[in-house]
Amino acid sequence: MEDYEEKLKKFMQESNVQGEHLHFEGSVHTVEDACMEAKAQPDDLIKTICMMTNEGKVIGALVLGSDRVSTESVAKALKIERPHIATSEEAERMGYLLGGMPPFGYEAIFLIDPKIMEKNTVYVGGGTPNALVRITTKEIQRVNQGMVVRIRK
Repeated sequence: MEDYEEKLKKFMQESNVQGEHLHFEGSVHTVEDACMEAKAQPDDLIKTICMMTNEGKVIGALVLGSDRVSTESVAKALKIERPHIATSEEAERMGYLLGGMPPFGYEAIFLIDPKIMEKNTVYVGGGTPNALVRITTKEIQRVNQGMVVRIRK
């Protein structure tokens, strides 16, 4: 699992991403686990929900920890057929594990729910279910060039 974290750290360093990579002994796979480990609130956590289009393109849909993504809203925003949530095998092809999917570091179309941009510093997936990155929302958008559009249910 360290390889996934190292890959993300390398990307962050090479891309001059201003954020702090944090490794935890316990799991941060769920919002509840991440809140306990990082001593944060659910809305301090950003979930990157990895989706796939029918053509095999990757979508990274970012929502607050307490929100859920609407595949219908994602489809409308991109003017495509409804995407499906990526399987763990599809996510691993991007180079990271589900439960630790970062909002950058792989080829994808990124969508950022507007509620995220109301926040300043947040925690995002750190490459594995035991890692997070502490980062500003402005930095996330700078790095992933995400489109801010409502995608939450």
